[in-house]
Amino acid sequence: MKYEQLKPGDSTGKTKQRISDDVRQRVLDLRRSHSLREVAAMTGLSLGTVKTLVSRSGRFRDNAKHRELFSLPPIRESEETLPSVPELPPQEDITGDREVDAVLWLHQVINTGNAALIERAMEGARKIKTPLTVLQQRYKQYLIDTYPDNPLAAFGAYGFSDLEGLAIAAIERQRLQVEAIARFGDRLMSDTPAEAFCVEVLAGLEFSEAYLPFDEASVAERFKAHPELIPQTLADCLHELKYWKHLHRLRSASCKEYCQPLEEVTSRDWFVFGLLAEIRPRGTEEAKAVLRYLLECGRRDVIGADAILENIIR
Repeated sequence: MKYEQLKPGDSTGKTKQRISDDVRQRVLDLRRSHSLREVAAMTGLSLGTVKTLVSRSGRFRDNAKHRELFSLPPIRESEETLPSVPELPPQEDITGDREVDAVLWLHQVINTGNAALIERAMEGARKIKTPLTVLQQRYKQYLIDTYPDNPLAAFGAYGFSDLEGLAIAAIERQRLQVEAIARFGDRLMSDTPAEAFCVEVLAGLEFSEAYLPFDEASVAERFKAHPELIPQTLADCLHELKYWKHLHRLRSASCKEYCQPLEEVTSRDWFVFGLLAEIRPRGTEEAKAVLRYLLECGRRDVIGADAILENIIR
């Protein structure tokens, strides 16, 4: 370890250590995967010196350039964001069972996503005397009898009785549709700058036969060649992961067909997810934010989750 000392008579009147560039770089490299105390112990520097080096480097602050790229367009207030009130769908004789057909009609009303119409539908549901679970069984039997050659016909009755759940999902879907228009206008399905970046960086990679579209090591190497757009903190990682999820939700709510993310985006998402196991938390709150993310996003039991937990609790 190289140090330089101030000469006697310097203005400070104290002996001060000057740390070489090599030592400074080692501190910063170690900090990526170790706590401040661990770095101090491994380098022989004081904890205060390590904190100063890390703070002055600026490398462990949120990456503003990264945040800018992986952010949705701002919401623009416009009359376009206000959906027109849909008309009530016509009531139809579908099954021949008046009560079952009434619930099927309520499904159509709820699927409009209009809160006022949905409220009327829920009021109508409360007037139905037969339990909805019983009507679901009757509808299920109708499907089985009507489509005897289709072994999956009975699944068409799944969720038939859960009008409240259907209503919550429909209102949320319309909310996302309105938000999508406010953010993107008619360009929702066009590649975002973040998607274009991923496609450009991974251009030429061959598809992998593993569970991910491309080889993980190659993906990591390509993205790490652009350090200016790499998350520097766990908060950066969570910011980007939530960006991808929200973008997908906006598109899925607005697209009638299944909306599949680009393979390059899937690879970037898993690459950033993996960084949650590499970048050390800056404090308890950041560690807790990662834990909440794992619990809320449904990724607690996927490959790599245990390594992330070990990173934030050690």
